[in-house]
Amino acid sequence: MVNEDPTVEERDGTPEQETAFRVDPSISAHPSVSAHPSISTDPSVSAHPSVSFHPSFSANPSSSAFPSTLAPGVLAQPSSSGHENLSMIKVSKRRWVVVLVFSCYSMCNAFQWIQYGSINNIFMNFYGASAFAIDWLSMCYMLTYIPLLPPVAWLLEKFGLRTIALTGSALNCLGAWVKLGSLKPHLFPVTVLGQVICSVAQVFILGMPSRIASVWFGANEVSMACSIAVFGNQLGIAAGFLVPPVLVPNIKDQDKLAYHISIMFYIIAGVATLLFILVIIVFKEKPKHPPSRAQSLSYSLATNDASYLSSIIRLFKNLNFVLLVITYGLNTGAFYALSILLNRMVILHYPGEEVNAGRIGLTIVIAGMLGAMISGIWLDRSKTYKETTLAVYVMTLVGMVVYTMTLSLGHLWVVFVTAGTLGFFMTGYLPLGFEFAVELTYPESEGISSGLLNMSAQVFGIIFTISQGQIIDNYGTMPGNIFLCVFLTLGTALTAFIKADLRRQKANKETPENKWLRVGSLQASDPSVNL
Repeated sequence: MVNEDPTVEERDGTPEQETAFRVDPSISAHPSVSAHPSISTDPSVSAHPSVSFHPSFSANPSSSAFPSTLAPGVLAQPSSSGHENLSMIKVSKRRWVVVLVFSCYSMCNAFQWIQYGSINNIFMNFYGASAFAIDWLSMCYMLTYIPLLPPVAWLLEKFGLRTIALTGSALNCLGAWVKLGSLKPHLFPVTVLGQVICSVAQVFILGMPSRIASVWFGANEVSMACSIAVFGNQLGIAAGFLVPPVLVPNIKDQDKLAYHISIMFYIIAGVATLLFILVIIVFKEKPKHPPSRAQSLSYSLATNDASYLSSIIRLFKNLNFVLLVITYGLNTGAFYALSILLNRMVILHYPGEEVNAGRIGLTIVIAGMLGAMISGIWLDRSKTYKETTLAVYVMTLVGMVVYTMTLSLGHLWVVFVTAGTLGFFMTGYLPLGFEFAVELTYPESEGISSGLLNMSAQVFGIIFTISQGQIIDNYGTMPGNIFLCVFLTLGTALTAFIKADLRRQKANKETPENKWLRVGSLQASDPSVNL
């Protein structure tokens, strides 16, 4: 475990912004005035984006200035009891290590999600299971996420990033080793158990990217950092499309097939173990100094008794966020269905092309990673969240239509091109949704907003996968893909109605003087407000 002494100035930090706060010397708080531990920030005030506070207002989240003894317009001094110096805005070099380690174990977990679906027909023959049963090895990731999100999101708020990272990587490692006990055709229930354990690990992973980006990265890096964190998941899916068809050939001999499957399982178990050890060694809860004004303000507004349920209620009263939850679910659910059923669709039109089916999946994800990187850099520079999200959604719909029309033409190279174009926008949309959600819901917890986006994606993913699978089996691939096009059209229309209420950007643009004046004004107008 790597620890940093909170009393020693962080030496590897890179200063991003350093703010000196000055108060008129003629105005001072009485020396006896102190932070009263029994008074906490009023949640109805802290949740409102237009109410701003001095970044150093309270270094200790559990305490705030006693309002009855503080003169209007006079700002409370920084608390000396907290470990974080909230008056200094600084980014740490450790942030890149944290996001890289997270990205790697997210990649490992995502690989295990799609490793069965990418060679669906081979596992059907090995275990003697139906296509629907093999599909559920991937869909169980979606099913477990829905009921487990609320407790895991609560744990993230209660115990923080490090605890969630350790739990997620440990479960991912355990599930990988359990699968090694399923190398006989009659042991299908064992591989189901291992996959369910990995699916539980995923609940501790999916909601982390935007939280890590906000806690560790500066205002001009958060979108790129979120894209990098999402990259791990996408790279794992890409590897899950590419590697299994190479390691596990389509052969009839059950013993040889079991041997090839064991190689794949041993590799992933070894990688998962190594990553779990790395999480123990290098993953840290948060930097000593907040990396941005918005994060400093978030620390000041935080309270230990903040209600998880009240945060959920406030989020669902936010119409823009509700629309984003629906549109994100439609887009990502369509991606999940397309990924799980890709092998089946390609084999129907191009028999014996399991390896190329995996390569098409790889093309979709790699193109999407490129799209995510470009959009992340663009967002950090332009801050045009609504416009970029809508443009990417429109192009996702166009890409899906073109892919649908060209899949059955009989030319694999055309499928590679159209699938890659679709992937550039469809999977490139994923980090955009996370970052747009944080902007719309600030200062609510990033873990809660991201979790709700992912829950929507899992619900639509299950519905789309089952429905499209049945349509493909009964009517063919084109009606199945048209089914997805209809819902992407709906998602595009709903995205157009989302208003660009960029609350986090407003917080980052505010100057310390503006925050001081806002607090004074708020107290003068309503002395009963607990700040």
